[in-house]
Amino acid sequence: MGAVACQIARLRGCRVVGSAGSEAKTEWLLREAGVDAVINYKTTDDLQAALAEACPEGIDIYFDNVGGDHLDAALALANEGARFVLCGMIAQYNAGADTPGVHNLFQAVAKRIKLQGMIVRDHFDLLPEFTREMSQWIANGQVTWQETVVEGLENAPDAFIGLFRGENTGKMLVKLNES
Repeated sequence: MGAVACQIARLRGCRVVGSAGSEAKTEWLLREAGVDAVINYKTTDDLQAALAEACPEGIDIYFDNVGGDHLDAALALANEGARFVLCGMIAQYNAGADTPGVHNLFQAVAKRIKLQGMIVRDHFDLLPEFTREMSQWIANGQVTWQETVVEGLENAPDAFIGLFRGENTGKMLVKLNES
């Protein structure tokens, strides 16, 4: 989802900075998805400093499907009046009861940042327009994606765990065996 969001933002004229956890993923985002910069969050010692380098003019729009340190870093670098779309919090999905909260949420007040949760069912009215535009972008090769396909339902648990370890590139899919 993040890679597609990056490509849509690029097609809408935004400068786009992505985040990924492997060299292969960062290279794909640069080469195929056409982002302007990418941060490998697994190799950086200071996510906020890396984001500041990638976003020297700050952040106006932020699509968050990770949460945690990524959200903290983005809040610190947000411009006044920035808009944050909160679509997921994968960093916290399996963290347990003592998950730390956002450390600098006051930035939303100080900078008048709009934080908005997004669930796709809230926007079904936009589906025809989205389908028309996305179909055209895909047909023109302007939007692309990767998939990791694991064979067999018996491998679904390992695929699911691999998703949270970052072992996938793009969507993690399980192909059912034909019987």
